[in-house]
Amino acid sequence: MKKKTTNTALLCSGSAAKTLLFRFLPILAWLPRYPVKEWLLGDIISGFSVGIMHLPQGLAYALLAGLPPVTGLYSAFYPVLTYFFFGTSRHVSVGPFAVISVMIGSVMESLVPSENFLESINGTNVTVNTILRDATRVEAVATLTVLVGIFQVTLGLLQFGFVVTYLSDPLVRGYTTAAAVQVLVSQLKYILGVQVGEYAGPLSMILVFVEICKRVPETKVGALVTGLIAMVAILAVKLLNAKLAKKLPIPIPIELLTIIVSTGISYGADLNGHFGVDVVGNIPSGLRPPVAPNASYFGKVVGNAFAIAVVSYAICISLGKIFALKHGYKVDSNQELIALGLSNFFGGFFQCFSISTSMSRTLVQESTGGHSQMAGVVSCLIILVTILKIGELFRELPKAILAAIIIVNLKGMFKQFSDIRMLWRSNRVDLLIWLLTFVATLLLNLDMGLGVAVVFALLTVIFRTQLPHYSILGQVSMTDVYKDVAEYHKAEEIPGVKIFRSSATVYFANAELYAEALKKKVSGIDVDYLIEKKKKALKKQKRQQKKDKKEEAKRMKVCLSGILWLSPHKACGEPTLESLGLPKPSVHSVILDFTPVNFVDTVSIKILKNIFRDFREIEVDIFLVGCHDSVITQLEKGNFFSQTLTKHQLFASVHDAVTYITRERGESLLGAATVSR
Repeated sequence: MKKKTTNTALLCSGSAAKTLLFRFLPILAWLPRYPVKEWLLGDIISGFSVGIMHLPQGLAYALLAGLPPVTGLYSAFYPVLTYFFFGTSRHVSVGPFAVISVMIGSVMESLVPSENFLESINGTNVTVNTILRDATRVEAVATLTVLVGIFQVTLGLLQFGFVVTYLSDPLVRGYTTAAAVQVLVSQLKYILGVQVGEYAGPLSMILVFVEICKRVPETKVGALVTGLIAMVAILAVKLLNAKLAKKLPIPIPIELLTIIVSTGISYGADLNGHFGVDVVGNIPSGLRPPVAPNASYFGKVVGNAFAIAVVSYAICISLGKIFALKHGYKVDSNQELIALGLSNFFGGFFQCFSISTSMSRTLVQESTGGHSQMAGVVSCLIILVTILKIGELFRELPKAILAAIIIVNLKGMFKQFSDIRMLWRSNRVDLLIWLLTFVATLLLNLDMGLGVAVVFALLTVIFRTQLPHYSILGQVSMTDVYKDVAEYHKAEEIPGVKIFRSSATVYFANAELYAEALKKKVSGIDVDYLIEKKKKALKKQKRQQKKDKKEEAKRMKVCLSGILWLSPHKACGEPTLESLGLPKPSVHSVILDFTPVNFVDTVSIKILKNIFRDFREIEVDIFLVGCHDSVITQLEKGNFFSQTLTKHQLFASVHDAVTYITRERGESLLGAATVSR
């Protein structure tokens, strides 16, 4: 028996370990079942198409991050290869992305500014030692990337993939639009060929733009003409690709063609020597050995690393879910977080910068027949060949060409300005989130702007729960449907019954407002006034009783004690509002519709107890309807129920409560009355 038990335990452990391994390494699940005949050709074509996009975008986004161009090629190789093993999305194209690159560039400009590397030549001219600056920035970025990966893997292992839910769609779109504006401003200096100082912190983008405007007279015509021609050509061919998407087997690789042609022209015409056009410079060939991150930077970039980790994951998972839904499979949110984190973590050891998912590359990967991440492996092979042999040929590539590629690829993000018109019509609060995120990101920089946007978005949720819509419900004739009588003219109130609903859950921040709104909405009853009058009448009655005989006083005292304990069953001779000379409310029952309430806390339970007590004081029955099981459990744990407040006052629906009330009082439903008429 013992042996059998042990084998069963081992079997269970082995099965659990296998499940865990397959979950952590999704490639073990899909690669053995990979349909070679159906998918391989499409993945090869797709991978080739994406690979030739990775090349110019890698070089361009490295420039955007303030790093040597070769780091962009590394970032299009190591992280993509890592994601192949750990990712669950078949279609997303991970790698360098404009928004993440500009976030990294912002960090580098503040942490490793160029002014720290000024050197004098011959005692007069002052120049920047770009070799030393770039080496220092690569070291800092590698550390930043490793830290981003650590954050993402940790959040994924702790099942915190839901953290991205705090970045609402209006927030993300407002943020990426503002980032696109920052990217555009940062690239104007390359298009104009002017030298601009580096700024960090709040208003840095504004300061850069102002300085660029001041230096417009210093524009280098060669750089401007080169950049404008490239932008027109790239944009025109991209539009042509979109128009002929169904007829072309693969999109025309205009970005790669632009780089090749412009490099050849730059080399042949010596654009740098004759026209002063800035070029990329040396691109070393070969792979670099892994280098451990410099731990001294951890404390300096920890905040930026967390912001980059969240934003890059938000973009990646949103695109992943879009294409998973389109093609009928699922992506694991937590595993995607781990996969992206491992891609960044290992990439940091090989001088990569943080990556995410590019919409343009993902669309190409999907539209050219890509079925799996095997396409990513093909693109990695193209980048590997470039790193080993071809990369050094692009040393004469004008920076204005890379800037043109970046600017044209921002077209999709700039289209997000149309959100303003759409949100104005549909949801003003979401519009406010979009606008504040956009403005805060432009003024306060990317990391601080993101923090302000998240805090503001959460505050809007609090404000909306603190100021919900309170309504009185009425029955739609001859149905069991109850609607707001202020909005639906066919809804009529049940005589003597008030049905009260709040559009938000009831918790500590709005519990008192809920109670006040209830007393205000239940017209015909001044609850506090009646309670106060009743207390005064009882005191007066008590003083009168002292003058009576001692036995009579004792008997009356017993009756009064029943009122003071608020027993729902009136004792014999218990004073009523009428016996005390007070007007009886026109409403005999109040129904609290708790359908929108998904949780209650100790404060809301206390306020709810007070509501039941106050309405019992004025002889109005009160009922709870639509409580979720979790809410009932919380009410039980909060000692809400007692001998005087039982579960008999709970009903599943408003109609059930109305039926019970009318049956007990021998009345007919409003709907039934309507039918008889």
